[in-house]
Amino acid sequence: MTHVTGPFEVKMTPQADEGSPLGRMLLDKQYHGDLEATSIGQMLAGMTAVTGSAGYVAMEKVIGALDGRAGTFILMHMGVMDRGAQSLTISVIPDSGTGELEGLSGTMKIVMPDGKHAYEFDYELPATA
Repeated sequence: MTHVTGPFEVKMTPQADEGSPLGRMLLDKQYHGDLEATSIGQMLAGMTAVTGSAGYVAMEKVIGALDGRAGTFILMHMGVMDRGAQSLTISVIPDSGTGELEGLSGTMKIVMPDGKHAYEFDYELPATA
């Protein structure tokens, strides 16, 4: 596994669904560092009446370069908050890599050092010929 890190910015645009316990957002991200890319995605969140309990799923198409290799791939998110206890899994969808990222697999973490968004990405790519 190769481990890369870097900052990212995210813009989330809520989609109107007033009165529903489900919310939908459009995602627009800019990744920097070892992953120089943009992404677009959609998130669906479910809220409960209990403070600190919720869940979300998201799909995000990443377009750019990973350690200098150009292509696209899709990330799948699944997050749960259980009365404040958080768990988040972000994985590359198998066979979603294109271009020089074909065969990409891996997992990503979102970290917030100093209150700013950053990623930690552990990935594998097939050897190049």
